[in-house]
Amino acid sequence: MNQKLKFLSSIGLATGLALSSAVADTIVIKGSDTLGAKMVPQIAEAFKAQNPSIDFAIAAEGSSTGVAAIIDGTAEIGMSSRDVKDSEMAKAEANGVHIMKTTVALDGIGVIVNESNPITEISLDQVEAIFTGDVSDWASMTGKPGQISCYTRNTSSGTYAVFKQLAMDGREYAVNSQKMAGNEQIASEVANNPNGVGYVGLAYIDTPGVKVVPVNGMAPDNPKYPLARPLYYLTNGFPTDADVAKFINFTLSLAGQQIVKKVDFIPVK
Repeated sequence: MNQKLKFLSSIGLATGLALSSAVADTIVIKGSDTLGAKMVPQIAEAFKAQNPSIDFAIAAEGSSTGVAAIIDGTAEIGMSSRDVKDSEMAKAEANGVHIMKTTVALDGIGVIVNESNPITEISLDQVEAIFTGDVSDWASMTGKPGQISCYTRNTSSGTYAVFKQLAMDGREYAVNSQKMAGNEQIASEVANNPNGVGYVGLAYIDTPGVKVVPVNGMAPDNPKYPLARPLYYLTNGFPTDADVAKFINFTLSLAGQQIVKKVDFIPVK
């Protein structure tokens, strides 16, 4: 582990995991909030229980930061809930970085509304109309008037980009949509707003006060759900650091995939 990464861990990037050992090695992981808020910290905690000399520094600030960290060499694993863009791949190659994707889980982006909303299902076309601003009141869909409040992720989020592509045919979000830093914030806002609507990963659909609306008659955990996507670990080629490779293998092991399932994502093995 290089000294730069050890310095990063010492200045407070870690979330939820102890960094107390002066001799411990540290794996730096950056990127997607969808992976990094629950799933990866829990997998890291289980891994650390078997490998106490290895620490983790986890920063969940959006998929774009995970891709950038691999290109810049400031993390050993990037978390991403979207594919790497062609422009990012070109920048990586120019820097001599060969981005490798490892699919570690599957997710369905759930459309959530306040639990008091009478809507029981929604079509993909209606989802597009809501999030682009073509429809601004619930009356046409539920018969109950109410100005729609859209909550989305911020522009560094992989979920923001994937939802835009899958649910909105690449169109821009409504100008009055409100951008949130993470899944938990969106779920919280929708739970407190009777006219709220947003989207979250599977790990956040059980938040009290919200309900998931089936899209085209399918729940988010349906393999044919129209808003399904893979979740990735990104590395610079095949990991040469034995601890990093060991952690990725642990994520894909039965123990790691059981944690994936426990946090409500879909295992890949």
